[in-house]
Amino acid sequence: MQDEVLAVVEASAPRRWLALVMLVALGVLLIYVALMTPPPLMWQVFLIALGAGSLWMAQSMYAATAGRVELTDSELRTGTGEVIARIEDIEQVERGAFAFKPSNGFLIRTRAPALRAWRPGLWWRLGRRIGVGGVTPGSQTKFMAEMISAMLAERDGTLPR
Repeated sequence: MQDEVLAVVEASAPRRWLALVMLVALGVLLIYVALMTPPPLMWQVFLIALGAGSLWMAQSMYAATAGRVELTDSELRTGTGEVIARIEDIEQVERGAFAFKPSNGFLIRTRAPALRAWRPGLWWRLGRRIGVGGVTPGSQTKFMAEMISAMLAERDGTLPR
């Protein structure tokens, strides 16, 4: 039962494709403007670099949002098995309107910092903070956040009776 998946968060197809189309359109538009109406050289280089960065971001998001985030009894992991956080290391879950969290997502604070990681549109980890969400449906992330909160309450013995 240790590996039983309790909740899954994955990118919804319409949100995923809309985000990808917007990033590609931005990249192409920036490069087009830089080449067709050339501003001074410094600005032209800046626009081309920004356009290339946008296209790179679209490619990264395409690869990342093909995956998913899974919650088991012991860990939060990707669909490929990469551990995002162990349940025993999680201190709290934040879902408030003013929390620094991804769109339609939630923020997790862990006890110890971990290596930085970023899967655009799906999740990121920076020090002790982990953000889950982006181009994901709010219903899936809300359910996963509630499950993690319940697991933490059970672990800490703070379940209401």
